[in-house]
Amino acid sequence: MPIATVNPATGWTELTFEPLGAEEIEERLRRAAAAFDRYRTTGFADRADLLRRAADLLDEDTPDIALTMTSEMGKPVKAARAEAAKCAKTMRWYAEHAEALLADERPDDGDVRDSGASRAYVRYRPLGAVLAVMPWNFPLWQVVRFAAPALMAGNVGLLKHASNVPQTALYLEDLFLRAGFDEGCFQTLLVGSGAIEGILRDPRVAAATLTGSEGAGRSVAAIAGDEIKKTVLELGGSDPFVVMPSADVDAAARTAVTARTQNAGQSCIAAKRFVVHADVYDAFLERFAAGMRELTVGDPTDDATDVGPLASEQGRADLEELVDDAVRRGATAVCGGGRPKDLERGFYYEPTVLTGITPEMRIHQEETFGPVATVYRVADLEEAVSVANDTSFGLSSNAWTTDPAEQERFVRDLRAGGVYFNGMTASHPAFPFGGVKRSGYGRELSGHGIKEFCNATTVWHGA
Repeated sequence: MPIATVNPATGWTELTFEPLGAEEIEERLRRAAAAFDRYRTTGFADRADLLRRAADLLDEDTPDIALTMTSEMGKPVKAARAEAAKCAKTMRWYAEHAEALLADERPDDGDVRDSGASRAYVRYRPLGAVLAVMPWNFPLWQVVRFAAPALMAGNVGLLKHASNVPQTALYLEDLFLRAGFDEGCFQTLLVGSGAIEGILRDPRVAAATLTGSEGAGRSVAAIAGDEIKKTVLELGGSDPFVVMPSADVDAAARTAVTARTQNAGQSCIAAKRFVVHADVYDAFLERFAAGMRELTVGDPTDDATDVGPLASEQGRADLEELVDDAVRRGATAVCGGGRPKDLERGFYYEPTVLTGITPEMRIHQEETFGPVATVYRVADLEEAVSVANDTSFGLSSNAWTTDPAEQERFVRDLRAGGVYFNGMTASHPAFPFGGVKRSGYGRELSGHGIKEFCNATTVWHGA
């Protein structure tokens, strides 16, 4: 895949980039190792000052970098501005909280004495250079939610970004340099996927984090496992959105529209499968489909646009295959189901609601990365839990109910990394983020995320 900006709204290639050669990769690995030797000894206060400066610069740059993201992957510009703001917020959050999150842990005094020590504690120390293999769908956020905690912990970063967002990738390296981080603390590697193995196997790379497809996760995890290097994987998702009779159906339907179509539906944590109790099924479906029809699809640089194009022609083709397979096997497109007739150029797809989904349809098990929702009718709580869990993924989940007993049941039985009640899944720096099953392992954000790439070191002093 070429490293290029292909505008999804037009299909035109705007810029292309030459991938780094072997000598250039070697130089960047050398810089990373040298930078880590210096940076790992800096204090939290110095790191926090640098990260706050990066956040301030990002605030200033937001109008321009938002347009860059829009031109590279089609995100509506108002959503791109919101993404940049979220990144700045997360940088400031880690600048404020990292020292406390990584403070020395003191065991119980009795356990210390029992071990024969006069004192003992656990200290969190950085690992080194961490390779981040990142996707295009949230081209700033996916990187910053790794970079902010990693840098505050004293690690350095090597970014292999998706090949269709090279300008955003280069911007991130420049941002950290302008903020005052040493050369080598955060570097962008413009390379194809074929270069990842050699970089990950290099002894100067300590660990890796990947957000992306299940196939990419398998590949990186296998290489890292062979090298005995730590990995964190955030892979696909097919999140359920369960609606029970006690729910506010109007609010649930309104939220469902946003939950399914944010970023044109190209989000791992977007709700994708809507599991609705029979008592409220008809009312929910009517309101949900009406809301999907009302969305404005079009020019992503226009603030009035709700849904922009998909990021690539191949992505749209993959989505069309899933929908066509479902309809051919008996599903009904309540709304949408094809390309907008008034948008001849670009990679657009209509917001779509499908009913009558059965297990033999591909869309029942595969992730839909676009504005397509599947709606299931269920008879009771037992069936709701069963359908919600009937997926190989387990990233997050949503449940609409005001019944405390039902809420406890969902917390107990939904197999996912998060359970969100009467709202939609959203990430926040204070809460851990990640999945189970084929959605990956490890956690990003919060104290759990910052400790993923740390050496939990036992320090023991004899009596």
